Amino acid sequence: MSKTAVSVTPWDGHTKGSRGYRRVLAALALAGVATFAQLYSTQAVLPLMAADLRISAAEAALSISLATVGLAVSVLPWSFVADRIGRVRAMAIGIGAATVLGLVVPLAPTVPLVLGLRTLEGMALGGIPAIAIAYLNEEVTTMHTALAAGSYVAGTTLGGLAGRLVAGPVGELWGWRTAALAVSVLATVSAVLFVVLVPKQRRFMPAPASGFRGALSTLGSHSRNPKLLSLYLQAFLLMGGFVAVYNYLGFRLHGEPFGLPTTLVSLIFLAYLSGTVSSRWAAGLTTRFGRRNVLLFGIAMMIAGLALTLAENLVATLIGLVVFTGGFFAAHSVGSGWTGAIATTGRAQAASLYNLSYYLGSSVIGWAGGLAFQAFGWPALAWSVMALAITTAVITAVVHRSPPAQIRPLSAPEPLQSEA
Repeated sequence: MSKTAVSVTPWDGHTKGSRGYRRVLAALALAGVATFAQLYSTQAVLPLMAADLRISAAEAALSISLATVGLAVSVLPWSFVADRIGRVRAMAIGIGAATVLGLVVPLAPTVPLVLGLRTLEGMALGGIPAIAIAYLNEEVTTMHTALAAGSYVAGTTLGGLAGRLVAGPVGELWGWRTAALAVSVLATVSAVLFVVLVPKQRRFMPAPASGFRGALSTLGSHSRNPKLLSLYLQAFLLMGGFVAVYNYLGFRLHGEPFGLPTTLVSLIFLAYLSGTVSSRWAAGLTTRFGRRNVLLFGIAMMIAGLALTLAENLVATLIGLVVFTGGFFAAHSVGSGWTGAIATTGRAQAASLYNLSYYLGSSVIGWAGGLAFQAFGWPALAWSVMALAITTAVITAVVHRSPPAQIRPLSAPEPLQSEA
């Protein structure tokens, strides 16, 4: 084998079962914990925060929305930074800055300062979802990239779940500030372990400074592609509705006729486990039924599950939440992977635009859902989210009329993007 090719060509990446492969997955799972535990750390204690700070439900939800706004606006800049300084270095900087800010948030004495710090925290966290999949694509052998990415998505759902499950019981005992601190400590430990475990890059090639102009041109091209635009709209609408449901369901379960304590309400996030399963399940089904059909089925699950939550019955509500969550992650895993199939060039930028839409939806609709909830109650919020899902389904069915196989035949599921 030629020595001149040793630096890039002969080594195809970490293979499944190798020590490097396991370290990649472990490191990115820890990065997912640090990222998504912090991003949604206040979600499980929003009622406690609203009561302590004497603000409304929608105002308390700004602690989530502004963090995701910060993440959304920083996704593209982080992708450009990573192209210059390297994926691992950029992720380490982002995750380190976020953990420091997370530790400061509980000490903020006023609402504006809390919200400002949460925005900066989200901007720092933008370095993880923007870069993790690109790092996987470069460092894991091609035939195992889809499986590795699916494992990463599953890990991010567990990370978000861990943060919420920590915050709920701690918040009920010692208040939302102590809960936020506990989650930040968890994230700090995860961030340190990420830095220790993540393998060095072996296939990264820094982008030239002139590449920035070309990347902007690619972004413009993607934004004019109707098939990509429909996926970006899907990310915006479905993620926004998803976050709105989780932001305000806790308020509903605290009130009549349920009257549940914070610790029990925090257990609703165990429904995320259905997303851990459905994200990988849906990716596998696309090879048999096509992305369009699987995505539409995921949306149908969301609508059916949300309809169940309209009943003033705790069991029906919880079953509905599990079905709704599984449907969302099925649709999200298909949509995020589909961007790479449609965008034959500039796939990193296509994925960044998907993430931008995804987190903007979380920010805007996740907050605005509170206005419907406060004015008209849970049925208004649930019907609004169902309307968003139906709109998404119609657009997907119309725009993606051609069979998915005509866009790009699949031999394995496409790499997925990160969780909510």
